[in-house]
Amino acid sequence: MFLIVAKYLIPNGYRGMAVFPFVIVKYNLDKGNKVFLNHEKIHLRQQLEMLVIPFFVWYFLEYVVRLIQYKNAERAYRNISFEREAYANETDLNYLKTRSFFQFWNYLTLKQK
Repeated sequence: MFLIVAKYLIPNGYRGMAVFPFVIVKYNLDKGNKVFLNHEKIHLRQQLEMLVIPFFVWYFLEYVVRLIQYKNAERAYRNISFEREAYANETDLNYLKTRSFFQFWNYLTLKQK
């Protein structure tokens, strides 16, 4: 993982993003935020197992489906299977050591609380 601080590459309302093999953060402070970085590392693993480009295609298509489903951009984003997995496990700093292959699949059909 390569960590980059680039305030202007991150869309408004977000603090960072993962684009294999980079984690780009908006604020220098987030370089030391282990939970935040773990969330982004989960995305790197997802991207790697899906061979990067298909990950972004799936991510976009699932976002569109969720946007139609929820009619709310924030809820759509939070309910993307990749985001569900990352948010659910970001505080478990050992998660990536035991994570099964294609684990995001288990989050595809879960309903938001």
